[in-house]
Amino acid sequence: MDTEDGAIGSWSPDAGYLADDAPAPGSLRLQLNALQALCRQAFAVRLAAIAVGAPFAMTNATDGLPRYGVLSAAVLGIMGSYAMLRDWDRLAPRLLAHPTLLAADLGFGAILLLTASPASPLAYATVCTPLLAGLLYGWRGSGVFTGLQLVVLLTVYRAWEHRPGSGANTLLIAGFCIAAGIIGVTLRNLMFRFGTASQALSEANSRLAVAEAVESERARLAREMHDSVAKTLHGLALAAEALAASADGADPGTLKRQATVVAGAARRAAAESRDLLSDLRHHTDLTAPPGGLTAELTARIAEFSTRTGIRTTYDPPLGAPPLPCTTTHHVLAIVSEALENTHRHARATRVEVELGFSTAGLDLHVRDDGTGLPPGLALDDLTRTGHFGLQGMAERAASLGGTLNLGRPTPGGTEVSVHLPLPSPSAPHASQEEAAHA
Repeated sequence: MDTEDGAIGSWSPDAGYLADDAPAPGSLRLQLNALQALCRQAFAVRLAAIAVGAPFAMTNATDGLPRYGVLSAAVLGIMGSYAMLRDWDRLAPRLLAHPTLLAADLGFGAILLLTASPASPLAYATVCTPLLAGLLYGWRGSGVFTGLQLVVLLTVYRAWEHRPGSGANTLLIAGFCIAAGIIGVTLRNLMFRFGTASQALSEANSRLAVAEAVESERARLAREMHDSVAKTLHGLALAAEALAASADGADPGTLKRQATVVAGAARRAAAESRDLLSDLRHHTDLTAPPGGLTAELTARIAEFSTRTGIRTTYDPPLGAPPLPCTTTHHVLAIVSEALENTHRHARATRVEVELGFSTAGLDLHVRDDGTGLPPGLALDDLTRTGHFGLQGMAERAASLGGTLNLGRPTPGGTEVSVHLPLPSPSAPHASQEEAAHA
């Protein structure tokens, strides 16, 4: 811990016996640094006023012990102010814990002011004491030291009341002392209350960020479960229903094949569940398929066409750029969900998948010749009615900064269109350099 941090950590209104009513937010560096700067400036003004006014006190002091006393008070006052100005980080905690040190400094100033006059520059050094007390100790400290300073001014006035202008000067300085004490406390409390409000706002923003992260993670898990475990379980239920329907009077070979399908679906559901749990516990990173997006998309479309009997066409684009793993994962999930919706709900006989790349980004279109969406039905209406697959597709596109739209092609059916912006070619290189420097 450096000296500045040490000073900040020690700044507390409860350090001395003159505690403030407004607690100081000790973890807020900005407000505490501002208070330290104000206190150091006050000591700098006090140092200059004593240095300028000390000759006036020396001139009026009689020879012998009084002159030595005035000289000692001037030297101690100057040294004390200079020490606080130079070594604030080391001496400030002691001044906070022992307000009697400020009272001793007030006594040195009182000796000098008593020897000089209320009209000398030393009178303005007295204003710094209530200001410092207000900044350091709060209302009670400011009240105590302002009262002591007024007693000193009254004593000085009694000693110099025969001199013309002493009364007006004393009254003016007394007003300055009262105002300085009030200003010191006001600045202190304003800074601390502003700091407390800023800290509360920061904590509220942190809580909102945590809640948003939790909600985002819940939505991600819901999408992954819908596109993996839920889909596999749906297939398992269909296979189990077929097995139950053919149980009576079916030959053993057919029953065996259907039971094998059920067992395979159950194993896939278990494996997908384990993958989700592993991702949740260990935050595993997504891995890109070995052949990239186009090769994996070709394999999935061929598997879908074979499994469902729906004729599906797809022409892989030439010169497809390399994509981040997250983009590849979401695009494959969107295509898989769109194809599955076509199989389950559209009663389509033909599906066309189109994937293209341009300077504007990635464009994906999945069209079928099925029954199509009802006229006037929007994506928001479908998500509100429990179509979580469509909602998940839209969320995946939005997470990549893209958009998803549903439409009705001219021949009829349904078209899912996705547009995704792609990172610039230099982005991965720049990210690797930043990670290396970090």
